[in-house]
Amino acid sequence: MTRTDGYLLDNRQSEAAERFDAFATLFDPTTFRHLEALGIGSGWRCWEVGAGGTSVVSWLAKKVGPTGRVVATDIETSRLAAAARPPVEVRVHDVGAQEPPGEGFDLVHARLVLVHVPDRERALRSMVKALRSGGRILVEDADPALQPLLCLDEQGPEQQLANRLRQGFRQLLADRGADLAYGRRLPRLLRDAGLRRVEADAYFPVTSPACAALESATIRQIRDQLVAADIATDQDIDRHLTNVASGSMDLATAPMISAWGRKA
Repeated sequence: MTRTDGYLLDNRQSEAAERFDAFATLFDPTTFRHLEALGIGSGWRCWEVGAGGTSVVSWLAKKVGPTGRVVATDIETSRLAAAARPPVEVRVHDVGAQEPPGEGFDLVHARLVLVHVPDRERALRSMVKALRSGGRILVEDADPALQPLLCLDEQGPEQQLANRLRQGFRQLLADRGADLAYGRRLPRLLRDAGLRRVEADAYFPVTSPACAALESATIRQIRDQLVAADIATDQDIDRHLTNVASGSMDLATAPMISAWGRKA
């Protein structure tokens, strides 16, 4: 998901590709498990909202096959170019401000998107509106307020610095309108939207090489903002990046809450 009006993590920055790769490693297995459980198959019409990278879009394309359709949308679509061939259609689209790119979808999916969208209510209404009767929706979003730490085991100065920078990152997100407690509300919001058979679960890794890759790319991407906001010095950030690269810390992510349901 890319925003140009204050969004902290712009997809056009060089670190974005590293972040997408890390997200794919960390969260694709969970996403694919849920999509399989929802019954995705040949001929399905799918809308991938705020696609960002290509891993989920390419997986959906294989599942729906040549008789299906995958509409992949984002505000900035340059990183989707590699997937833009049938059955995938790539469109520039703002889910929080525009009408859906079609209707009658069998599946609508968004991952780590709505937490950053200023008009989340409109975005979710748009996603539900785009579903056919009986269509499925899967919304997956982070809840940084539920688990705010980068290092769960804060045993020394390296972990303390890591958690201080994570707190600063959360502050920057909140200052730009991100809802840091959004994930936990997804089941209620889906029920309020009239969906049936609503369920949810949560997942977050506690330590993984992909967690370290994600942290390194994120900190490098927001380095200037951290310094400008007096959250950290360049020396703090250099020290933290060295600590992350050493592989000596257990780095976690915020929980990703997945919620799903069916349109009546």
